[in-house]
Amino acid sequence: MFYSTHTLPPVWRAVSHLNPFFYIIDGFRYGFFGLSDVNLLASLAIVGGFLVVLALIAIRLFASGYKLRH
Repeated sequence: MFYSTHTLPPVWRAVSHLNPFFYIIDGFRYGFFGLSDVNLLASLAIVGGFLVVLALIAIRLFASGYKLRH
């Protein structure tokens, strides 16, 4: 959280940008320190997109009754 990904080698920097938690932590970094590795609006859009995808998966699982006890 406290270190920028700019200190990582390019390969690991690219891998870290595939992790959705990176964008959540980057938002916290911006809130605490005023510094971020990516645009704040891009972080919000990516986190919001993952939220929508996970919510749709949860709704679908509840609708199908997958692994629910009766």
